[in-house]
Amino acid sequence: MNEFVTKEDLKEFGLLLIDKIQAAFKDKDCGPKETLEPEWIRSKSVRKLLDISAGSVQNLRISQKVRFKKVFGSYYYNKEDLQKLFDDETKQ
Repeated sequence: MNEFVTKEDLKEFGLLLIDKIQAAFKDKDCGPKETLEPEWIRSKSVRKLLDISAGSVQNLRISQKVRFKKVFGSYYYNKEDLQKLFDDETKQ
């Protein structure tokens, strides 16, 4: 029971811990990379993406052509719906 932890023990433990953490990060980096594109985008981004006014974005929301969410006063629009809408407009 009278075992003492020395500075050398702590140093070895620290090096071992760092090696294990680095190995965990390397394993994570080797896996398949997921895209970081958001599924929902803000009104400002929609206006820039489609080059339309704020009123036009509001009309899309009111006419229910795109799904939206309101979070803390900001509207977020479903990117997939916007892409479908844009594809439909180009086909006509």
